[in-house]
Amino acid sequence: MSISVELPQLGESVVEGTVARWLVAEGDAVEVDQPIVEVTTDKVDAEVPAPAAGVIEKILVPEGETVAVGAQLAVIGSATATSRSSQPSPSKEVAVRPVSEPAAPVQSDGPKATPVAKRMADEASLDLQELEATGAGGRITKEDVLRHTAPPSPRATAPAAVPAAAPAPVAARPAPTAPWAHYELQEGDRVVPMTPQRRLIAQHMVYSKHTSPHVGTVCEIDMGAVAALRAQHKSSFQKTHGISLTFLPFIVHAIVRALRDYPALNASVMEDAIVEKKAIHVGVAVETEKGLLVPVVRHADRLSLAGLAGAIDDLSSRARNKKLSPDELRGGTITVSNPGRMGNLYGFAIINQPQVAILRMGEMVKRPVVKTVGGEDAIVIRPMMHLALSYDHRAVDGQPANGFLYRIRELLEDGEVEL
Repeated sequence: MSISVELPQLGESVVEGTVARWLVAEGDAVEVDQPIVEVTTDKVDAEVPAPAAGVIEKILVPEGETVAVGAQLAVIGSATATSRSSQPSPSKEVAVRPVSEPAAPVQSDGPKATPVAKRMADEASLDLQELEATGAGGRITKEDVLRHTAPPSPRATAPAAVPAAAPAPVAARPAPTAPWAHYELQEGDRVVPMTPQRRLIAQHMVYSKHTSPHVGTVCEIDMGAVAALRAQHKSSFQKTHGISLTFLPFIVHAIVRALRDYPALNASVMEDAIVEKKAIHVGVAVETEKGLLVPVVRHADRLSLAGLAGAIDDLSSRARNKKLSPDELRGGTITVSNPGRMGNLYGFAIINQPQVAILRMGEMVKRPVVKTVGGEDAIVIRPMMHLALSYDHRAVDGQPANGFLYRIRELLEDGEVEL
């Protein structure tokens, strides 16, 4: 009996992965749960284990190939069956060979395509029959759709959808193929090939901008109350909890409290409906040596500030040390990005699909501001920070978005937080 090894679901919204490296070769004996292949997605690197003991009968996807979740990667045959198949008997040869035939899954309802490619083709009103397939097993990929949609489609050029881009609609589309958009290499240029993970992150970002009409709004916050509270408790916090008390947990704590008043920011768009989620799971963007990962603090609204600090520190540390599981990268309902001390004034992050909002922290700096002191205006030095909110205008209008950001500002400037 032969067993199929398939690409598992490795995170929410992950629909495809790239085979980075095979850890076994055809003919190798493997044990159950033995890692046999390394797979890279835009969210995580993972090892796929053998679902059963046996012998690697056939490797179906070469290194560097991208396939959809659920696609066959390899076939494992029993050691006994594989041994018999090497005998000269024609009947035994026929008994083993047919198991490799499902390498190219059959779709009776049209051309083969990845889920992302299908969705993008539907949005652009494209007939898959018109596209040239370059993916594994004759599968139409996201790149095939993007390549075909270089000329603007009626939907992409509708004035109501992208009014600002009307003068140059072609330039706004991803992966243009016009001659003026192609760079010719010059002497001294250094070409740095994208890693599989970098390539998938890029595809996810392009998909997000293509799907969600991004709108941004910014607030300026006096972090004096939070800074004073942190300075008062950071030594005892370190001794009690064994971790440093940073500003990030204060931001996350304010976010989850503000979401109670503005649930529209804790949502997803599903077809022609908007789902406001009961659970609050906050994704925290972490920069690693292989790119950006977004581990998720689950039920963040149930945690104290100390609990949030501990969860963020643990997830961030394990993200940098490649110790996260795929489940810890899925299920986020909103994301916060903290570029750190070199975050500059502010910046608008790209929404992490299928969420509808992401909040980016700016750098906190001391500067002069006007405050009312004793009924008189005075110029004082305060630690100031900008918070920039990117939101999906399909699901969120300006009023709740601005109200959400204003509520975060109120909570942080009040500084009423119990550690």
